Amino acid sequence: MKMRSFKSFGSGTSLLIGSVVFICALVRGSLQVPLLISVFTLWGLWISICLLLPFMRQAARQKKRRQQFKKFRIQNVANHNEPVEQLLLYHVNHRISAYLQSVYPDVTWEWAEKNPEKIIIQGGVGRIRIYNIADFDHADVTVNKDGNITCNMVKIVPLSKMNPSGSEEKLPPNQQPVDPQIWYEIQGRKILETLIADLNSRGHSSLMFHENGDVCIQQGQDDVPQEHLSNFPQKVYWPRLVQVFERNGLAAEMTAKGIQVSW
Repeated sequence: MKMRSFKSFGSGTSLLIGSVVFICALVRGSLQVPLLISVFTLWGLWISICLLLPFMRQAARQKKRRQQFKKFRIQNVANHNEPVEQLLLYHVNHRISAYLQSVYPDVTWEWAEKNPEKIIIQGGVGRIRIYNIADFDHADVTVNKDGNITCNMVKIVPLSKMNPSGSEEKLPPNQQPVDPQIWYEIQGRKILETLIADLNSRGHSSLMFHENGDVCIQQGQDDVPQEHLSNFPQKVYWPRLVQVFERNGLAAEMTAKGIQVSW
């Protein structure tokens, strides 16, 4: 921009000198002075335009950029001006996804309810359709008034595929498949937190889960039962159960007696 200004200034000066020389050489009398004044006036206008034009163009570009930025901000605010209910729904959706993916990393899901926002705001139970999980196809999501979220996994089987004769033997509770994360959230967490608080107040720092669901503490050489947990996960699930305990701030270790949990 500065180089162009200098070139324009040089061209205007050369033109001025040539014009003055031409007038002085060929024009005589009273007409010479008005012509010289006119030439200097035109030269002054030319130089002013050459010097001011770049700044005028720059000011015009800056104004245009400010207008474009203002328009962008208005559009950006308008696009993000979501209703509070929608933003809350997004937040809860992320929590549900994190909850499910902690056990099933590949899971995807969608609401099976028409207005899930009402369940989130008022609390209650809503059903979702889940994918990429072999054992389940739905889940019931419970949102309580304290903002806590729990999921009960559901497998919907048509009645036509059920065995009406009832000839199949019903597996005992401890032999039914149990997901460690779901078991902990639904049953284990509340009982364990209450039990740990009580034991900690009495000087204990660990407890033992036995395979039959008994929760024991060491008293001398004896294991003294403190609680019994129904539907306790089978041994095949214990490595995952240990991870669940560790994610919740507890130290857990598999031993010959069972799972030892320390705090």
